[in-house]
Amino acid sequence: MYLEGISPDDAERLLLRPMEQELSSIEGVKEIRSTGYTGGGFVVLEFQAGFDKDTAMDDVQTAVDKAKSDLPDTIDGDPKVTEVNFSLFPVLIVTLSGEVPERTLIKIAKDLQKKIEGIGTVLEANIAGDRDELVEIIVDPIFLESYGLKGADILQFFERSNKLVAAGNLDTGVGRFAVKLPGLFESGRDIMDMPLRTEGDSVIRVRDVAAIRKTFKDADNFARINGERAVALNIIKRTGENIIETTEAVRAIVDHESTYWPAGVKVIYTLDESDDIRTRLADLQNNMISAVLLVMIVIIAVMGVRAAGLVGVAIPASFLSGVFIIFMMGLTVNIVVLFGLILSVGMLVDGAIVVTEYADRKISEGINKKEAYGRAAKQM
Repeated sequence: MYLEGISPDDAERLLLRPMEQELSSIEGVKEIRSTGYTGGGFVVLEFQAGFDKDTAMDDVQTAVDKAKSDLPDTIDGDPKVTEVNFSLFPVLIVTLSGEVPERTLIKIAKDLQKKIEGIGTVLEANIAGDRDELVEIIVDPIFLESYGLKGADILQFFERSNKLVAAGNLDTGVGRFAVKLPGLFESGRDIMDMPLRTEGDSVIRVRDVAAIRKTFKDADNFARINGERAVALNIIKRTGENIIETTEAVRAIVDHESTYWPAGVKVIYTLDESDDIRTRLADLQNNMISAVLLVMIVIIAVMGVRAAGLVGVAIPASFLSGVFIIFMMGLTVNIVVLFGLILSVGMLVDGAIVVTEYADRKISEGINKKEAYGRAAKQM
């Protein structure tokens, strides 16, 4: 919710409290958090586990529609209801900094954005810390007065200019085509050559009373790293894509493009989620190897080589089977899956030992190996 100029305290009183009263009646809400800031505020709802997403969105939208009558009439637009999807959070931030002009950093970031968004696994690469360019027109009041012009005349001139006017269609008898009157400014020269007043053969143009210069709009956000001005690209992957492959592809493009940049541009990678995933995979691998070795050593000493071999094979075989089933179902490996696989190591070891021990006892009783292991697998 946005209301230009409102303070955080007034945003809480006029915007957030009426909204909280309606939203608190929604079934299944676990927690409501509100934040007010200069110019608006927002409310975050957390639902109980197992909630129905579609039903929750409908209930929230209904509550917001009811609360709109209690909001100020001057609010900017209608309150927006959006779903917070953690899969659309950045998986990598590429930060560009250095002792180079701001325009150079922004140009490099925009060129890099186009190439990164060309990667199939990347959904978008948002730029933070950049500013839109604009042209400032600096009018000299002395020249303005000498030509008998007023500042309001120039303002009206620019309001009427820089437009694309559609003039309808022209029918030639053979076909029709659209007619337009282009009046858009494409360069600074177009602005300077525009006439302000015509008297006989003499034309007073913008260049006669003003000068222009390129600059930037006031910043809406800032990006700084290590105390230096920076421009950051927030890399968001597509849902279901591999984070490690995505980050490696992004890094490869950045490394290739950096060879064409000025020497002062530095690249820093932050919020790289692939590092955490590699760490978890390494922990999983180490835990599995340690479990196999330690269990085999213990079982060899207690139950013999055959039982140790069966237990040692059961652990990696079960892991491979589980990962293969996940792959065939079209699912992805996330932190929940990795945590489950790590926990399953203990269950695999315990199950393999119990089954093997039971089968060995039946074999010693005179039952053949195939029947003994089959019975052990069913009963234990």
